Amino acid sequence: MEKIEKTEKITAYGHENILAKHRTTFEITKEESLTKRGDCIIGVRANKSINELDDSFKRILKRNNAELEIILKAGKEEELVLAKGSENLILNHDRAMVIRKSDFICERTLAIKANKAAKDIKRELIKKLKNPEQ
Repeated sequence: MEKIEKTEKITAYGHENILAKHRTTFEITKEESLTKRGDCIIGVRANKSINELDDSFKRILKRNNAELEIILKAGKEEELVLAKGSENLILNHDRAMVIRKSDFICERTLAIKANKAAKDIKRELIKKLKNPEQ
C-alpha cells in the first residue's frame, strides 16, 4: 500500500500542575488551566483541537493501517510516541485530544494503541512542562 504522509503541528504550553502520571493516556487541551486531578494532561492552551485539524490529516488517521508519530518537544527535550489510527475514530472534539494505549475511542481520542502514556514520558521533559512559559 502506498505510504501517505501528512504533518500537523500543535503548539501547547506547560502548567505548574502538570503531573503526567496517568498509566494509559496523555492529553493536550485548549483549556487555560489545570488541576492536579488532570494527571494525564501534558499541555494546556493548545492552538488546535481535534476539530481544527486538517481534513486530509483526519482522513489518513481514520485508516486502520494509519501510523502516527508524535514528537513532543520542550526546550531541548524531545520524546517520540508511536500510535495507531482507526476507521472508528470520531475526531470531533473542540477542546482536547487524547492519545491512548488502549483501543478505547470517544470524540476526544486522537490515536490509539500508543507505545507511551503520560507516566512513560521522560521526566526531564515533564519537568520543563511544569513551566507555563515552556
